[in-house]
Amino acid sequence: MVSVLLGSTIILDFDEAGSSLYPSQVTVVRLIIATYLFSFGSYLFLKFTDRFTRFLTYLQIIWDLIFVTLLLLITGGITSPYSFFYFLSIINASVLLARREAYYTASLCGILYGAILDFQYFGRLIDMGLSPVPAQQLGAKFVFSTIFLNFGAFYLTAFLTGYLAERAQRSESALKKKVIDFEELERLNSSIVSNLGSGLLTITNEGKVRVFNRYVQQLTGVSLEDAYDRPLCEIITPFEKYGDGVLTPLTGEVEYFSDQGTKLIIGFKSVPLTDMQGNRQGAIINLLDLTQIKRMEAELKKADRLAAIGELSARIAHEIRNPLAAISGSVQLIAQGAAISDGDKRLLTIVERESDRLNLLISDFLAYARPAAPEKTTVVLHNFIKEMQSLVSADSRFERVALRNDCPPGIAIAIDRDQFKQVFWNLLVNAADAMPDGGTVTFTAIDDAVNGENLGNDFVKVVVEDNGIGMDERVMGSVFEPFFTTKNGGTGLGLATVYRIIQSHGGSLHIESNLGSGSRFTILIPK
Repeated sequence: MVSVLLGSTIILDFDEAGSSLYPSQVTVVRLIIATYLFSFGSYLFLKFTDRFTRFLTYLQIIWDLIFVTLLLLITGGITSPYSFFYFLSIINASVLLARREAYYTASLCGILYGAILDFQYFGRLIDMGLSPVPAQQLGAKFVFSTIFLNFGAFYLTAFLTGYLAERAQRSESALKKKVIDFEELERLNSSIVSNLGSGLLTITNEGKVRVFNRYVQQLTGVSLEDAYDRPLCEIITPFEKYGDGVLTPLTGEVEYFSDQGTKLIIGFKSVPLTDMQGNRQGAIINLLDLTQIKRMEAELKKADRLAAIGELSARIAHEIRNPLAAISGSVQLIAQGAAISDGDKRLLTIVERESDRLNLLISDFLAYARPAAPEKTTVVLHNFIKEMQSLVSADSRFERVALRNDCPPGIAIAIDRDQFKQVFWNLLVNAADAMPDGGTVTFTAIDDAVNGENLGNDFVKVVVEDNGIGMDERVMGSVFEPFFTTKNGGTGLGLATVYRIIQSHGGSLHIESNLGSGSRFTILIPK
């Protein structure tokens, strides 16, 4: 506070004057000590509570005025060199309080200073040791002008310091508001970047990573701490082929293999990152995992293609079936004639057998091309697989194949029993053909309500897995197309029919396979 500052200055003056003190100087020293004790007590009080801050501020300003007034009385009144300390009290009031309080303080300063000079001039302060002689020697006109000039200076100081203090307070408030706005904007920006439904990262002109949001961390398995200041090509290696091209507007797709070895298709878009002057500082890159979208696009194209092929083929098959029935019937009638030689009968038998085989093929194809609407019933999956175990036990193709039923007993699905017998039968035959030296076919099932796995809109996942010879990507891309087969004597309609039946149930079928490591068919069936 002002009184503390004044006290320190006066002590220095007294020390320079000498070691012996006059009685008035002793009074000043006591006053200074009291001032220090008051200020220290206020500090301790405010340290533990701020409930009375404004009250203590008023009290401190009043104490400053009393201190300066007593100092003037002790040091000569009109001849005292310390009258300018009133200005410090006014400045203190304007800074700590407001312009109005500065005017009040200026008024009190003027009243106190004018009273001291008037009372000294008229000899009313003799009892306090203040002689009227200096004031009377200067004259009444000088005393009056001094009071008037100080009054004006006090109010002018109050006006200027109050104005400047208000400007400073407004600037401080605006600065605080801007700081708060910037902090809020930064939090909002950080929250948006962190929770985007796509990957967002920024790189410098040298290709080093700066921003690396949560989506990219989950996509790459690399944390922000590990990615920061590393070259982008070290984290997502396919970007090497683009070089500095990612610093310019660019759109494309890259193939990326995750830590688990899963192949991902990542779409990206990069735009330059510039400063306020338009100078390029790096690039912003947006990433999105397109793997599922690409898979859905492929499945949609496949479904459209199969639907078109199926519709066209069904019409052709229907037209072929009628003349085939006529040919088969005619051959049977000819073969029953008595004048037919044994050689001709053998030939007619071959024609009849191949006609029956062709008719069976057409029947299978029509079942694929125009599947009947499923008549759904609730089936306990575990028991249904047990029935399939009994069915395949009598087939010679499964002599060296073990069928393992890992489906939990409590999972039930709504399916057409006959159609799904055909689904599982075709999958089992396909697995047996893929394991000529024997192996195991495993059925597992996951119910999201039971196992807590999020499968979407109440789906049950059924997995049929074998440890056969597997398939390469070319075969997997065509395995569900009609008439595509890798088997000698196969029709190529088994897996195509499986695909159509699952589709008619509102489900989906996915295949995962590698050469030499078996195949895994995943069926999603609505409950």
